[in-house]
Amino acid sequence: MGTHSFRDLVVWQRSMDLAKAIYRLTQQFPREEIYGFTSQLRPAGVSVASNIAEGYGRGTKGEYRNFLSIARGSAIEIQTQLEIADELGLGDKPVLERTKELAEETSRLLWSTAHKL
Repeated sequence: MGTHSFRDLVVWQRSMDLAKAIYRLTQQFPREEIYGFTSQLRPAGVSVASNIAEGYGRGTKGEYRNFLSIARGSAIEIQTQLEIADELGLGDKPVLERTKELAEETSRLLWSTAHKL
């Protein structure tokens, strides 16, 4: 496709920023959330970046578009979970807000990348 590596993709780079932000945020969550929000958010965050890379590596536009769609679903799942965490007062507010911004930006990039294919 357009770049030599999935690492060159802005959408992948942003999804990596999102995954790291999720880990930083969930480190602040109460211990009782280890099997709640933490165990939901972390895998979803890793899933976004992983699906972008896997789809890109498949080599066809159709498969890439499919994996971008799966990644976008995970990004929207993350947005929902972050909204609930916000309403429950979990995590440091500035870190939570930055993570929400990254989730929204990543979702927009996923949508636009898929529609450019």
